[in-house]
Amino acid sequence: IVLEEEERDRHKLDRKIVMEEDWVRYGVSGRRKRNQGRLARLAELRTDRREARRATGDVRLEASTGRTSGKLVVECESISKSYGARAIVKDFSIRIQRGDRVGIVGPNGAGKTTLINLMTGALEPDSGVVKLGAALEMAKLDQARTSLGPGTILSDALTGGGDWVEINGAKKHVIGYMKDFLFGPEQARTPVERLSGGERGRLTLARALSLPSNFLVLDEPTNDLDLETLDLLQEMLADYAGTVIVVSHDRDFLDRVATSVIVAEGDGKWIEYAGGYADMVAQRGYGVGGTAAKPAERARVPDKVVSLKVKAAETKPRLTFKQKHALDTMPARMDALRATKARLQALLDDPALYQREPKKFTESSRAFARTASELDKAEEEWLELEMLREAVGG
Repeated sequence: IVLEEEERDRHKLDRKIVMEEDWVRYGVSGRRKRNQGRLARLAELRTDRREARRATGDVRLEASTGRTSGKLVVECESISKSYGARAIVKDFSIRIQRGDRVGIVGPNGAGKTTLINLMTGALEPDSGVVKLGAALEMAKLDQARTSLGPGTILSDALTGGGDWVEINGAKKHVIGYMKDFLFGPEQARTPVERLSGGERGRLTLARALSLPSNFLVLDEPTNDLDLETLDLLQEMLADYAGTVIVVSHDRDFLDRVATSVIVAEGDGKWIEYAGGYADMVAQRGYGVGGTAAKPAERARVPDKVVSLKVKAAETKPRLTFKQKHALDTMPARMDALRATKARLQALLDDPALYQREPKKFTESSRAFARTASELDKAEEEWLELEMLREAVGG
């Protein structure tokens, strides 16, 4: 119980650091006194993080590499996919070769996961052709972590029911492999449904990296990862001998990892740009979700229209009534969710609950996971609104 409490405290501290780093990375430069206060707070949090007591262990990421694939990994020729009247992918072509690291970015709902499934052969296109290279051994990390059965215990999720994990031909005991990802030995029998979001992220990553592969497909791998694990994931992907396709909203992560970036341009159109996220923005002249015309199109746009678009882009954003209301009410909602989560955690901490009332244990576990997910979403929404409030200065 003490270790679990320390892990929860560390997880909360990690979230605070991420929130402050997001503000520093994407916030505005005005209001200097307040900025300096936030920077000082971030420094304090990082110091607390280094000094915090935690379960013994260090994250060590190593992918279990398979045999070498052919030079051609994926080739898509004019593929399209629609659902009803909505075009998700329209006339998209790409050629991915061994060693490429391809990032995919776009707003939520643009169809990033659909595009991945088309490119990897998991989904048939309505038209066009997808060719997969020879000798591919694919390891996939899906965004929803659906491959984790809620009733599966942690050790079985890694081994499939045994005691050993094989990494690059060498057997490693599951407890030792768990420690590499900051799981304590006492968590070996813990059901997946009782893990936090960050723990589930580490578990699915640990399982994906344990599979022999020469082709990694990672859908939002940075979700819920702490800063230490994120840094090591970047280093591991840089050294990985195979090919990588990764969906991520993390700009810094893509700048460090990607050799090219595929961007949703709207209406089912996707375009590949060389380099990382910053290189893509420089080539496009605007970020993801922008409405400005691309360079080739600007020449055909009247100067007056371009002037109006620039003026609109420079107009200072304002908080809507709904956003202001959410900022006012969100803290109370988060407090209520934290109280519910704490109550359910206290209930689940009873070691005899499962034997005494298995149905209540299952219901409480599901309620805990649901509440934790709602709290994570609420905190992320609050963070985005706080950043927007900082940007508009009110």
